[in-house]
Amino acid sequence: MCGIVGYVGPEQALPILIEGLSRLEYRGYDSAGVALVDGHLSVVKRAGKLSELRAALGGEEGTLPGHTGVGHTRWATHGAPTDGNAHPHVDCSGKIAVIHNGIIENFQQLRDELTKAGHVLASDTDTECVAHLVEDAYEGDLAEAVRHVLPRLVGAYALVAVHADQPGLIVGVKVSSPLVVGLGEGENLLASDVPAIMQRTRRFVPLEEQRVAEVRADSVRITDFLGVEVPLEPMEVTWSLEAAEKGGFEDFMRKEIHEQPAALADTLRGRTGRGGRLALDEIRMPEDRIRDVDKVFVVACGTAFHSGLVAKYAIEHWVRLPVEIEIASEFRYRDPVLDGHTLTLGVSQSGETIDTLEAVRHARRQGSHVLAITNTVGSSIARESDGVLYTRAGPERGVAATKTFATQMAALHLLALYLGQVRGTLFPEEVEERVGLLRELPSQVTRALALEPQVRELATRFQGARDVLFIGRHTGYPAALEGALKLKEISYIHAEGYPAGELKHGPIALVEPGVPVVAIATECHVRPKVLSNIQEVKARGAEVIAIATEGDPDIGMLADHVLEVPRTHELLSPVVVSVPLQLFAYHVARLRGCDVDQPRNLAKSVTVE
Repeated sequence: MCGIVGYVGPEQALPILIEGLSRLEYRGYDSAGVALVDGHLSVVKRAGKLSELRAALGGEEGTLPGHTGVGHTRWATHGAPTDGNAHPHVDCSGKIAVIHNGIIENFQQLRDELTKAGHVLASDTDTECVAHLVEDAYEGDLAEAVRHVLPRLVGAYALVAVHADQPGLIVGVKVSSPLVVGLGEGENLLASDVPAIMQRTRRFVPLEEQRVAEVRADSVRITDFLGVEVPLEPMEVTWSLEAAEKGGFEDFMRKEIHEQPAALADTLRGRTGRGGRLALDEIRMPEDRIRDVDKVFVVACGTAFHSGLVAKYAIEHWVRLPVEIEIASEFRYRDPVLDGHTLTLGVSQSGETIDTLEAVRHARRQGSHVLAITNTVGSSIARESDGVLYTRAGPERGVAATKTFATQMAALHLLALYLGQVRGTLFPEEVEERVGLLRELPSQVTRALALEPQVRELATRFQGARDVLFIGRHTGYPAALEGALKLKEISYIHAEGYPAGELKHGPIALVEPGVPVVAIATECHVRPKVLSNIQEVKARGAEVIAIATEGDPDIGMLADHVLEVPRTHELLSPVVVSVPLQLFAYHVARLRGCDVDQPRNLAKSVTVE
């Protein structure tokens, strides 16, 4: 998820681009760049935050003239965050510049074809391919050249292009990734999100799917991919700028909860190679080395630890390898037995969590192959691991992890299937079937989000609770742990997650009349035992909220409140189950007047031991 802004009009474009990029920097902070058209094409880009680009331009106003320009803040997916990989990207002629959000899934095939045809590609990105394809198609009409290229691109993306020979024109394309046109007075703009251009206009045209926008200072023309013009349908934005940055949501946490379907789709996209086989080349681990592994370690903290617990179930079931999972801060102090036959997975949203980073360093010193699962390209853990699997959730502003938890689980499931594919513990058709189940998760999470009105009612009922217990078995246990963590970290209510079968060994002493117990009771091979555990707490007066599978015939007779989620494979179910748990914590916290985006005493990235 990156930031796009474009301007064409009577004023100098650069200050407007820089202002717009500053509004979008939260969407991408690995690098930034601009391209200006003024008789020729000028491009300046730098790795790092927007301040690095400003410095390269000689100050915020800079020295690049031009009334037409585009700018980009990058959150890297293909290629490390370097000057060369920063956007915009240009063609061989140096006349075409392209910026891009999203993923071009078939970029490697396109790169190979372009290289064979004599093109020289200067970056590691998927984006640069588009500039060279447009170069080949260009015959004096940039929009037509772009439309000619689109059938060759596979993926989800927003593209914006300019050409030195056509000053006064910006061409934008939307395929799944957001893009809006801002309608000004004698000027027009393009952006990936409304906040980038709200200082210039409040009249917008959100591009519909598979649309091409030709933006000039005095006109906007929108067509389909065949060049057939479609009518403009402007809207007036009445939000404040702060609300616009949050997409109309009250805060970043709720926005990010609702972004989970798109984040999951991005995480899964483009990771299937020829013949339907999983292709995770970025893990940089030879297949013979994978076949030589005899044990897996998972090291993580907080929410990432819970995603690692889910991975343990998947790897042991699908790959038949023993998995140990350890809180990262404890890992190296217990002198774990590691060697060249072990695989260590370091899971960290930021890639800077010091406890996980030190655990990763310790594993490497012991000879273990180390793979990072992180959301941040170029982070310390990514750099210090042998390979990396990126979660592609986009920037997460809320301190409490939501969409990064979902995408960590999805990425770890992909990894488990890949290990099973390489080691031969799964037949190709089994891998294909389970990847198909993973691809159903975005729509299943969307359906789970529709539970929000019911969840809000429950939050109203239980906002004054002193203690809340969460119980589950099998993969329901890490879901229970995560539900409890979310509630206590943002609402400050004491909450604990337990394996449901463990209640009778002590924790059931906490149950008394009126105590809320949240039970993960979705369809799985241990569901009958969970139902028995529900009866145990009901017999002691607990008020039970059950997360159950749609159409469950029994749960309504046992639980006081039922939230039904879509039927999901039991190894994947925590991805869907976590949605109502996140919403419950969120609405309880809001009702208690808590700051959900910045809960007390917590930081987004913990970089001290």
